[in-house]
Amino acid sequence: MKNYKLVEVIWVDAEEHGEIGWNELKAMKVVARKPCPTMKTVGYILFESHSHISLISTIGDQECSSLNKIPTAFIKEIRELIPSPSTTIPDPKPGPKPEKKEK
Repeated sequence: MKNYKLVEVIWVDAEEHGEIGWNELKAMKVVARKPCPTMKTVGYILFESHSHISLISTIGDQECSSLNKIPTAFIKEIRELIPSPSTTIPDPKPGPKPEKKEK
């Protein structure tokens, strides 16, 4: 299996507020002043260009999770994640052998 770069992308999300139909202008003015939320997404990079980055969170030999595309204009920072030795899973220790049933 190909190795894909594992990253954390810190980005600013777009928002939409209000209900279907009419909304109170005063309430929308209050919401309008609030900053857009900063989001963090962790995943494997499948594609990266000047326009966007495409990430998946889970990958196998033939299958993967859903794709998350983030426009580069929304991105504040991309941090490459490097597994530490403490995150590796050791080989399991052999347990007791199962007893054979007599017939």
